[in-house]
Amino acid sequence: MPPTPLVGTAPARPAPWAARHRRAVYALWAAIAIAAAPFALRVTHGLTATGFEAPHSAAVWADNASARMHPPASVPPTLVDRLSTARARALAAQAGADPAWFHPLDGGGGLFLPPATATPQARAFLSLVRARGGQTLDVTPSRIASELSQDSERTLHTASALAFPLLLILLVVVFGSFGSAALPLVIAALGAELALAVIDLLEARITLSIYLTDIATFLALGVGVDYALFISSRFRQALGQGRESGEVMRAVGEAMATAGRSVLFSGLAVALALSTLVLGATAYWRGLALGGAVAVLSVLAATHTLLPALLASLGPAVNWGRVLPPPKAGGVARRGMWERLSAWVTAAPVRSVALGVVLLGAPALFAPRIELRVPANLASMLPPSSRLRQASQLQQRIQGAGAIAPIVVALRLPTPVTAPATWRTVAAVTARLATLGDVASVASPATSSLPPAALAAAAQALAQAPDASLAPPSVRSLAAFVNPRALPRTVVLYVTARSGPNQAATRRLVDALPGRLRPLLPAQSRLAVGGTVALLHGFDRFTDRRLPWIIGAVAAVAVLVLTLATGSLTQALLGAALDGLVALATAGLLVLTVERGALGLEPQAPNMAVTPLIFVLLFGLSMDYEVILLHRMQEALAAGGRAADAAKEGVRATGGMITGAGLIMVTVFIVLLASPLEVLKTLAIGMSAAILLDTWVVRTFLVPATTALLGRWAFWPWGGRP
Repeated sequence: MPPTPLVGTAPARPAPWAARHRRAVYALWAAIAIAAAPFALRVTHGLTATGFEAPHSAAVWADNASARMHPPASVPPTLVDRLSTARARALAAQAGADPAWFHPLDGGGGLFLPPATATPQARAFLSLVRARGGQTLDVTPSRIASELSQDSERTLHTASALAFPLLLILLVVVFGSFGSAALPLVIAALGAELALAVIDLLEARITLSIYLTDIATFLALGVGVDYALFISSRFRQALGQGRESGEVMRAVGEAMATAGRSVLFSGLAVALALSTLVLGATAYWRGLALGGAVAVLSVLAATHTLLPALLASLGPAVNWGRVLPPPKAGGVARRGMWERLSAWVTAAPVRSVALGVVLLGAPALFAPRIELRVPANLASMLPPSSRLRQASQLQQRIQGAGAIAPIVVALRLPTPVTAPATWRTVAAVTARLATLGDVASVASPATSSLPPAALAAAAQALAQAPDASLAPPSVRSLAAFVNPRALPRTVVLYVTARSGPNQAATRRLVDALPGRLRPLLPAQSRLAVGGTVALLHGFDRFTDRRLPWIIGAVAAVAVLVLTLATGSLTQALLGAALDGLVALATAGLLVLTVERGALGLEPQAPNMAVTPLIFVLLFGLSMDYEVILLHRMQEALAAGGRAADAAKEGVRATGGMITGAGLIMVTVFIVLLASPLEVLKTLAIGMSAAILLDTWVVRTFLVPATTALLGRWAFWPWGGRP
């Protein structure tokens, strides 16, 4: 599809509808801003740390079975703060609890670990703690997930406060005036507000991740600033020194027909790229795909309606507060560095290609070593200063590394739990579990002294009780393992590993359990392994299998969009290949930083929950810069220039703007390093590296150099026809 001829070869474009009906546009966006604000402000209330369940997985079935059991009420491990150790232990003695159940933490306070058999005393102690001004906090996965959500919300506020002044400074440097610098921030802020409001409305109906607000906000902020920068830069160049109303409207029309068209293709490409995450086939990835696409489409709505209206209203006043000289009338101001660099790249394209390949290839050598994984120990995702994390670590030291994440073993047998045969099988499974090397303990009715017939009778008594809590005391504990009414043939056992939930030994144990236990089960039985470790390990493996499909789909989107945008299949295929090389280099840099604990990070595997997103965003965002650069090259080709000259002109005209836009996007993501969450720091490092490699290496060296080498074939089948 041949591209529309651009500046220098086309007649003046009419001003877009939004520029001619500015009052209506302003009224619409004022209404949107007012209506969206309450929803955007409360967006984190319905987000969740769940959604990682692989569809139809055995772990989901096991966890569902476990959820239907009715263990006796007990007090979970509890963080006690604002009390000294002596005071806490005195209160424990006063409540009839053992003072030894309170374990002091560095920095004050401590962890209260009562046995399940001492629930009344434990509750009495916690009541006394609160009455004496102490603070209590359950150390449970749900409470840790809640703290992750709160940290994510704090990141949104802190990083936003850092990002806006930094962006303003960068935009003033790029534009040379405060008036021009303010426009992208206005567009980005309104686009982000609209996106968060839509996400808030969606989260009541679908599972959306606690990380989505940060990702969507900073994605909207980044692309909003970039898109507004591209369009308003073209407007200022087209406007020149003209001050008449007709000249202003002509400049708006030209900016929207050129840069606006490029931005439209780019934005749709990013939205489509993010949509490929639905191939992850879990609620987490579907929510991220939808939320990310909403963020980009919200920005596109602002850039193609509000921005042209503002440009038409401002006219030459867009340059208010100028601190740098204006661009040359009717064209792009020559920037000495980019003039010299573009000449150097296109004069020796082989050398430039070699340099670019070395710069990307060196870190790409480490890419095969990358190991992606979601931490099964949610507390390890909190910062080291978190009291909940410290309490969880103390619990592991006291009760064993695997105590915080028991492994669920669910058995569905051909005989009911009221039959002795069921309990003979359970006894055999329990005995086998106890012999496995990494098993610290097994919670099972078969570990009691009761024979199978007595356990069957207890299950019968439990089935006849109107409520599990009303069953005779001698059989009430059985409700943690069976639910004779709802699941008459199912028994759930709980295994504690010697190793921690994030360790490879625990994952190997989870993988080995089905093979070790199935030979002990009669025909027509079902066995499934669940719990946090099994669930997230399953998510990692499922996403790993889906990742080639996601990358393949996003590469196909890149090829399709670039072909439609430029008419060149050659450039589309070349762009996808270069993006793949950047993705490998980024993966290598994640190995060198996140996995090895550089830059003040804790050494850990890059998080599977965000790293695929980095690669998808790379393909999507790189098309922003690719389309802008290629369209400028095509202007020169359509005017009759050679491919090498067109490549030189493209870099000269857009190099400063593209690298400036890249630095702006890096600034947006790099402020996420202020987050206490390692997962968001991984996103910051990965996105910053990918964008810098793309703008400084691919757009500056590889694309113009390969264009000069290929000549007219660089734009096949279009070939440069006007």
